[in-house]
Amino acid sequence: MALDARIRELDNRHQTLDRLIDDERRRPSADEIRLKELKRQKLRLKEEIASLRLRVH
Repeated sequence: MALDARIRELDNRHQTLDRLIDDERRRPSADEIRLKELKRQKLRLKEEIASLRLRVH
């Protein structure tokens, strides 16, 4: 069950990053460097989540 909890935690962080990306995009002068970093973090989390889900099933 520890893996399930970890996946939920990472899913929550992934959703938070999604909101931060949307918020940054809405700003009149969005910081492209920040956007790029947030997207990179989101992708890393997505890859980790996928990897963990494979281990669970």
